[in-house]
Amino acid sequence: MTTSTLRSTPRATGLWPVILCWVAVALEGFDLVVIGAVIPTISKSGDLGFTDASLTTASTVGLVGVGIGAVAIGPVTDRLGRRMTLIGCIAWFSVLTIAVAFAPDVGTFITLRLLAGFGLGACLPIALAFMSEYAPDNRNGTAMTRVMTGYHVGAVLTALLALWVVDAWGWQAMFVIGGVAGLLALPVLWARLPESEAFLEARRPEAARSTARISDVVKGEYLRVSIGLWVASFMGLLLVYGLNTWLPKLMGEAGYSIKAGTGLLLLLNLGAVTGLLVAGTISDSRGNKRTVLLWFGLAAAFLALLSIKMQNEVLVYGAVLLTGIFVFSAQVLVYAFVGHLYPPEIRGTALGLSAGIGRVGAIVGPSITGALVTAGIAYPWGFYVFAGAALLAVLALATVPAHMRASGRTTQARP
Repeated sequence: MTTSTLRSTPRATGLWPVILCWVAVALEGFDLVVIGAVIPTISKSGDLGFTDASLTTASTVGLVGVGIGAVAIGPVTDRLGRRMTLIGCIAWFSVLTIAVAFAPDVGTFITLRLLAGFGLGACLPIALAFMSEYAPDNRNGTAMTRVMTGYHVGAVLTALLALWVVDAWGWQAMFVIGGVAGLLALPVLWARLPESEAFLEARRPEAARSTARISDVVKGEYLRVSIGLWVASFMGLLLVYGLNTWLPKLMGEAGYSIKAGTGLLLLLNLGAVTGLLVAGTISDSRGNKRTVLLWFGLAAAFLALLSIKMQNEVLVYGAVLLTGIFVFSAQVLVYAFVGHLYPPEIRGTALGLSAGIGRVGAIVGPSITGALVTAGIAYPWGFYVFAGAALLAVLALATVPAHMRASGRTTQARP
């Protein structure tokens, strides 16, 4: 990239970067629920020769692809830029998602889900890296949490859409709609999404000295920083996916009705959106580290509270709402913390690793809870496990400095 090219790149101003990064994150929200929305229909019809075991594989392999994509894309976006990498990844995901609808057999379906996950998993860290650099220094947390509302809004809209589309047009239509939505976003992204100015500054000839590598985020003082953030991201997504998958079942084991369990799941995600709207503002005013520690600590407290059978429905709904407020936004505050601690030249790599390792937690969370359900001890032990995961996140983040003091490419920690 030449100096003249850098100077001709439009400035990242206005609402378009925020809107387009929000759309990119919303696409991942679509993927969060689309498999769950079509599994009952596919399981009942046996389309493509699916069994319950192969459907489990299909639902898991998408998360594996997302995790691989998140880790692998970091060095690419730090080398080639946020704009073109995000556009390319959305194009990749969209085409392969449409192809899923036309898969002739189980093997092709699973393979396409894996490959689509590579592109989709890359979207989140790229969008978060862009927003981290686009926002003013004192608004980093707010920018990250606000754009992450797209994740939950996308998930809710997809779930509502599936109620009508699957019965009217078949499960295949859901994948066509998701892919077409991504393709429709591409021309707008091309026309309106500028390159991150922080990235451009880092890539100027006088500033750029080497290509970002994964090893850069574990050099020197960054080693303990990265480990602490990775553990927190793992635990955070363990909670997010574990609760979204098993909350109705856990509440059913506690003696609540199925209808109440489903309502509590919706309330949990309403709390998630509410938490995202307030957590960033508090983080920006009180500090990233202080806020994320408090958020995970309160998440642990309310998760432990849910292990107690409550007779008053108002208390139950209140506890679940507060759990959603703190659990989901705590995870996003980890991403904001990553964006705060790493310099632009390795920020995409750092966010990609944090998101990718967190995806392992997204697989482990539902698996552990499922094992507890099978063993017949899901309640109250499921909530004990979740509360313990939140406490481990607190311990991990306690080892991470609140700020990093820059000194060239290598920085030193400042408590």
